Amino acid sequence: MLYIAICQDKPDAGDIRANTRPDHLAWLERNAEKVKLGGPLTSEDGSISVGSMIIVEDETLEGARAFFAEDPYANAGLFASVAVVPFRATVGTKL
Repeated sequence: MLYIAICQDKPDAGDIRANTRPDHLAWLERNAEKVKLGGPLTSEDGSISVGSMIIVEDETLEGARAFFAEDPYANAGLFASVAVVPFRATVGTKL
């Protein structure tokens, strides 16, 4: 099943995001078979990242939540909030 995580950064956490980004990208690469789609959420003008959105495939919601808890961004304290919910693609590119 697919699960989507919507992660909102803490205010003024740009340094945490920038400093942790190499570890975050390496984590995503190590888990490429599980990660279906993802990227940063941005400010309205697209100039800064304000969060993350990642879709993964996992057997259970608990497994997906555990996976997202391993994200170096999460471990560095970047996120003010994280919501992980089941997702079903119905339009556009099928995941």
